[in-house]
Amino acid sequence: MSEAFFRRLTGLAGLTAAAALIIGVPLYFVYSGPPPDSNVLARLLFQIVALTSLVVFVTAFRELVRRVSPAYDWAGFLAFATGLVYATIVLVSSGLEAGEVIASDRVIDPTIEVSGTYILYGSISRLMLALFLTALGYVVTRTRLLPRWTGRSAYVLAAVNLAFVPSLFFGNDPADFYAANGWGTTASMGALLSYWLLAFGVSAYRSAGRPALSR
Repeated sequence: MSEAFFRRLTGLAGLTAAAALIIGVPLYFVYSGPPPDSNVLARLLFQIVALTSLVVFVTAFRELVRRVSPAYDWAGFLAFATGLVYATIVLVSSGLEAGEVIASDRVIDPTIEVSGTYILYGSISRLMLALFLTALGYVVTRTRLLPRWTGRSAYVLAAVNLAFVPSLFFGNDPADFYAANGWGTTASMGALLSYWLLAFGVSAYRSAGRPALSR
């Protein structure tokens, strides 16, 4: 398969993941108290679609790096591996939340009730995502695979994620911005990731028509 194919696949997967997150993240802010099951399951479904698309995104990106600059394949593999770990962690967290909601005979707020997801969604995910974005940013800026802003923005988003790693020390009230399961640590980071994926996906897809100019 051609380089242009993997540019388009990376772009389309990024756009699909972004679209699912952009639709799903606002559902976390609809209710002030425990949300109905339909709300929780809907936002988790969008999250599952986004993470499945992210798996395609990191796989296609790794293959693109191998074709454009084999010398940086190690960094492309690091981005692929950490992106896969991040997606797996959040998929497991989604499964734990969905299972608890489906099994419960009362309306619950899984962001509070399912304590096992506190640092899975929070500190662990933030650290894995930061490593993924750093590796991706390094590849892009070194190889000129895409415009420089894509790599630099990945570094910025990685730094923001790192800032939330210590959130596990700040309680479990989702209404608190910096709590282990707070809206800043979890939902807002998902929103930032979604818009970054949207911009990155557009850039990757458009580059398929002019790959030589990206190097």
